[in-house]
Amino acid sequence: MTLPFFPLQSIFFPGETVPLHIFEERYKQLINDCRSEALTFGIPVFIDNGIAYGTEVQLVEVVTTYENGEMDVICVARQVFRVETFENQLNDKLYAGGQVKFLENISDADDEMKEKVLAGIEELYAMMEVPFTPIAVDKFHSFVLIHKMGLSMAQEYELLLMTRESERLNYILDHLQNTMAVLSEVDRTKKTIELNGHFKNFDPLDFKGFTVE
Repeated sequence: MTLPFFPLQSIFFPGETVPLHIFEERYKQLINDCRSEALTFGIPVFIDNGIAYGTEVQLVEVVTTYENGEMDVICVARQVFRVETFENQLNDKLYAGGQVKFLENISDADDEMKEKVLAGIEELYAMMEVPFTPIAVDKFHSFVLIHKMGLSMAQEYELLLMTRESERLNYILDHLQNTMAVLSEVDRTKKTIELNGHFKNFDPLDFKGFTVE
C-alpha cells in the first residue's frame, strides 16, 4: 500500500490521539488532500538517522485554521507499518511517501498477565507518589499507558515493532520491575544519607573467643 509520509521524531501507538500543528507548505497540502480525498497518512519514526517503521494515522478534525494557512489538527493512530520504499516527493505532491507493509497485531494476552502489569503500574505510581486511576482489565492493553511508564524512545520503538500483545506486556512488566528495583535502592540510599551523622546506639560486640590472625 502507498501512504503519504509525515516523518517525526515521535512514536504513536494504535488507538492514540495524535495532535499536530501543521505549518510547512507540504504538510498543509497533505492535510488538505486528506480532507478532500479521505486519505490516511503515515508517521514514520525518525530514529538512528533513518526511517524503517511507523504508524498510519487518520485525520479526525481540523481544530483551527490560521490566516497564514497553518493548522491545528487531531488525528488518530491506526496500524503499525514497515517502510518498504521511500520517495521524497510522492507523485506530483510536495510531500514524501512510499510503499508500506502493515504489521500484524496479535491479541494473545490473558487477563492474568494484564492484571500483573496493572498491579505493577499501580505500585510504580505509588512509589513515585503519582495518582493512578484504576483501569478495568477488559479495557486495558499495552498501548493505553505506554507513554506514562518512563520508557525511553528506544524502548517505545522496540515495543512498536512487537506484533504480539503478550510480548509487549512481558517487556513492560520487566521494565516496571527493573524501575521499581532502582527506585527502592534510591530510597534506601536516601535514608542512609539522611541518617549519616546522627547519634546511633550501637550494640557492642562480645569479643570473647575472638582471635587475631
